[in-house]
Amino acid sequence: MNVQFPRILALLRAERHISQKQVASDLGISQALLSHYEKGIRECGLDFLVRVADYYDVSCDYLLGRSADRTGLTVTAQDLPEADGSERVAGAGLQIVLNKKLLLNSLNVLFDLLAKAKNRALVTEVSSFLMLAVYRMLRVLHKTDPKNPDAMFSVPAPLASGYCAAAMQQCEANAAAIASGEGQRLSALGEIGEVSPVPLSTTSLSEVYPLYAPSMLNLIKNAEDHVAVGGK
Repeated sequence: MNVQFPRILALLRAERHISQKQVASDLGISQALLSHYEKGIRECGLDFLVRVADYYDVSCDYLLGRSADRTGLTVTAQDLPEADGSERVAGAGLQIVLNKKLLLNSLNVLFDLLAKAKNRALVTEVSSFLMLAVYRMLRVLHKTDPKNPDAMFSVPAPLASGYCAAAMQQCEANAAAIASGEGQRLSALGEIGEVSPVPLSTTSLSEVYPLYAPSMLNLIKNAEDHVAVGGK
């Protein structure tokens, strides 16, 4: 059974704010059967898959989680725009160019969303988390040449990875608390202030960021494929 189909089927309906009863009626099945499809209790046939694709105006590959693009297209480096202010990597292969665009374009979206949240503490925690991630990978690359000077860093190598991992977990926990409104209870964070709601869905990403949304949606897919959320 395809584990992505139930999630995406429910997601498409939720994003359009349509009831199960309405969708079931439009697709010519019972509400109970649609509920089973959305929960992954039962597996649909090809005929229903095609009807759903037509109904939501998406591709079958998108419904099955094979493509992050609703049309089913596979995004290449040439399809993605250059992030503002980014410099081309001299002599970079296609994999580097593609991954660089995915990350930089996604960061553009992420920081724009942070701006809409209008909370400096949240920006600080998210930024610190990302800086630590870059720092950790820089230290990994530093190990590729034994001649690279250890004095480049003040934190000893045996401690760096573990300390950074702990710091990143703290940043993530703080950010999650702030975003959910629980940050006010954490005296260590000081004055937090309110966080403005940030509407976030595949639809809103595509509408607000038509150029960068493919990068973010493919990043989400790549990340979840990597951690195998829900299995393959």
